[in-house]
Amino acid sequence: MIKKIILPCLLLSALVTSAQQNLVQYVKPIIGTSKMGHTYPGATVPFGSVQLSPETDTLSYEVNGKYNGDVYKYCAGYKYEDKTITGFSHTHFSGTGHSDLGDFLIMPTQGKLQLNPGVASNPKGGYRSAYSHANEVAEAGYYKVKLDDDNITAELTSTTRVGMHQYTFPKSDQSHIILDLMAGIYNYEEKTVWTYVRVVNDTLITGYRQTNGWARTRTVYFAMSFSKPFKSYGRKSYDAKQAYRGFWGKFNQEQNFPEIAGKKLKMFFDFDTQEGEKIKIKFALSPVSQENALQNMRAEISGWDFEKVKAQAQATWNKELNKIQVTTSNDNKINFYTALYHAFINPTTYTDINGEYKGLDQGIHKADDFTNYTTFSLWDTYRALHPFFNITQPSRSNDMVKSMLAHYDQSSLHMLPIWSHYANDNWCMSGYHSVSVISDAIIKGTYNGDANKALDACIATAKHRDYEGIGYYIDKGYIPAEKSGISVSNNLEYSYDDWSIAQLAKKLNRMDVYDEFIKRSNNWKNNYDSATGFMRPKLADGTFKKQFDPKDTEGQGFIEGNSWNYSFFVPQDPTSLIEMMGGKKKFATRLDTLFTMHLPDEFFAHTEDITREGIIGGYVHGNEPAHHIAYLYNWTDQPWKTQAQIRHILNMQYKPTADGLGGNDDCGQMSAWYMFSSLGFYPVAPGSDVYSLGSPLVNNAVINLENGKTFTVEAIKQSDKNVYVEKVLLNGKEITDHKIKHADITNGGKLTFYMSAKPKK
Repeated sequence: MIKKIILPCLLLSALVTSAQQNLVQYVKPIIGTSKMGHTYPGATVPFGSVQLSPETDTLSYEVNGKYNGDVYKYCAGYKYEDKTITGFSHTHFSGTGHSDLGDFLIMPTQGKLQLNPGVASNPKGGYRSAYSHANEVAEAGYYKVKLDDDNITAELTSTTRVGMHQYTFPKSDQSHIILDLMAGIYNYEEKTVWTYVRVVNDTLITGYRQTNGWARTRTVYFAMSFSKPFKSYGRKSYDAKQAYRGFWGKFNQEQNFPEIAGKKLKMFFDFDTQEGEKIKIKFALSPVSQENALQNMRAEISGWDFEKVKAQAQATWNKELNKIQVTTSNDNKINFYTALYHAFINPTTYTDINGEYKGLDQGIHKADDFTNYTTFSLWDTYRALHPFFNITQPSRSNDMVKSMLAHYDQSSLHMLPIWSHYANDNWCMSGYHSVSVISDAIIKGTYNGDANKALDACIATAKHRDYEGIGYYIDKGYIPAEKSGISVSNNLEYSYDDWSIAQLAKKLNRMDVYDEFIKRSNNWKNNYDSATGFMRPKLADGTFKKQFDPKDTEGQGFIEGNSWNYSFFVPQDPTSLIEMMGGKKKFATRLDTLFTMHLPDEFFAHTEDITREGIIGGYVHGNEPAHHIAYLYNWTDQPWKTQAQIRHILNMQYKPTADGLGGNDDCGQMSAWYMFSSLGFYPVAPGSDVYSLGSPLVNNAVINLENGKTFTVEAIKQSDKNVYVEKVLLNGKEITDHKIKHADITNGGKLTFYMSAKPKK
């Protein structure tokens, strides 16, 4: 159950200026923490480096040398269904379908010291604790929970680079704070490469941790400060026996020893506490050094006023949330502003307060004219999240493109990011969708750097022949099924990406590049089987693979999808796809079939992140490749079906509950789809300046643009029954082609939908 947030009067006054509404009250970070949403409920600020949130179990990535499927439930560290908390760590991904991070887990305890986390069935057998959702509060920038086993109240808030903890203890001469440097998400036995801890004095600790996981050379530095001196401290090492340890054995390193190093370490700090005494912690992160972490801490949180830091975090969120002010029902407001919150979590800041960051070359760089960002889940976010930033966060979008180009400059492979985090590319998913983000930003006027240099980086990435079938794609016009298990989806996604490169080249009047890449963008046709009407794997000899089932998600040439969904993935050229599928009427009938068919469980049994809740007919909204499909009716003579399906998806796939997301939020892509569609328009093909119209869920929305102008959406007579659009006016002039342009928004103005219960045929 999600509780209402009652903000104190003083906090309200701190949050809300005369031009702002109090929108923090509608953000429910608990949405998506159950089932497949994979969000976390803890404290962060917009695009912050720190994501301070609870962990609810300690599952290993592998069991007996094999992948442990249950770990997938813990991509965000927290699972709403769990009954225990193991601690609070400082780094998390939001909504992903794979994971890493979970760095520097802290857990307050009292009584006999226990350094083992224990198990959920017996929480008192370790340092974990039982908890209840009745004693849990999750707000934008703030998290609170009572740890029942030790009667300790935990509170968390954050700034961009510093997490702040506040623990209220009972009276005890055995109060402890544990720093578990072995804990992590998607953890396994050898994940931690090395850990270093330096006890500077009785309130300050610094150090670093290097891990080898999804990112294979990830190093995070920290500085940890206590509000009260600890009376004693110690460590326990779980390192296996080494052949050689030098002569450190001369010291007793277990108790009160100030310099600790090893692969598997846990630290503890002991206190005497009075009843109700609060011990606070400031925990700063840096990608560069311990010194920078300490500098980040001192710059962002100078004192120990927890309530002040919390109010500052929530005021920052409120300012960002007020970029869009909507009028709609209370539940829809909760969905909308929680979606906006989730959209503004990632990408994350990867620059210290002094402008330094660690690059892909593992060297130290300084971002003089931009903020460097990481956490680019591009297979997901190029579709709607980055286009959403070009409207609501153009300055940050500009910096994100600069971050991608810095990644390219530092890459030994001379490639733009595929899926990058913490000075690494983990190469997850298919396509080279950074080219879409870059093209979209330049075409829409967001990027202020060297556009020709950006295009050169796009070209080099798209011509990297030894990356996932690109050489075959260039030579044959498709990727042979024998050479790749995801040959069809790669071909389709490369074709779209190449189209976006062509659009950028055309804008820059580099017509030789345009001609080359517009030709490549038609390669999708080589996987279309006219006999069946589906995209289908093709063998090296030019024939289609015989064993084929368009409903199946396994072994059919697609990544996280089936041919029924991927066969509509030609967002750059729906007109040609419609012609190949037999014309507008037949195409619309195929769309009808997709949304109404029954997809048996066996056809998504091998897909971790898709369950029945994320499917409408055979349309999989819980995964990204189909996100544009409902808008394709606009290219037929039946646009009212786009309107009906959009509203159906909005109401079915998004709810103001812990299990309210029908699939992984994927770093904000699911949320961006919700917001675009609630506002009545969507970027079917990023790289174009055109948005396709749908059916707005809001009654009214005001987008407060960075340039000082406003764009208003009004839906007259909008209701649960009135989902159809009778007519649309842009600044008083009727729109008849179901689309608007980016400049229509950024120039300011008003988009008015007249809604009806009957479709306009």
